[in-house]
Amino acid sequence: MTAEIERIARETRDVAEELLAVAGLASGAILVVGCSTSEVKGERIGSAGSEETAAAILDSLLAACRRRGLYLAIQCCEHLNRALVVERDVLLTNNLTQVSAIPVLKAGGAMAATAMQRFTHPVLVETIEADAGIDIGLTLIGMHLKRVAIPIRLSQKTIGQALVNAARTRPKLIGGARAVYE
Repeated sequence: MTAEIERIARETRDVAEELLAVAGLASGAILVVGCSTSEVKGERIGSAGSEETAAAILDSLLAACRRRGLYLAIQCCEHLNRALVVERDVLLTNNLTQVSAIPVLKAGGAMAATAMQRFTHPVLVETIEADAGIDIGLTLIGMHLKRVAIPIRLSQKTIGQALVNAARTRPKLIGGARAVYE
């Protein structure tokens, strides 16, 4: 493993650990991640996908999720309509809609293609409502977060050369002026 790949894995681990510490997710919660490995490498999104970079990022994310009993959902690129790779358990537990495609480097992206290889029982689903998310390279994961999303300002702003955004979610506050929330 090159020094650059080791740095990317470490940065990913640090971002994931910080978000998960702040978000306080319960076991069984879902973390959605969108990632442009091209952006991580300093290239334009969709132009230089890297399976090696994807593997380093995915391994760090999987380790962080497994330690906490969380599920990971990896968002595909626009060529697969931002479908998501999840474990079959997530599909069944959340009554999601499975779709038919196999993510590859140029249609789905390096992260999704790598997730299809590394997940135990991977399936592709159309959409999800995740409890928290990490967006690596500004890939637009918001459509896959539960309402209401709360931005998390991470101390680390990049992974490799890619900008990183993160969010957690909370239940909607309803009821108006008389409602009691806590």
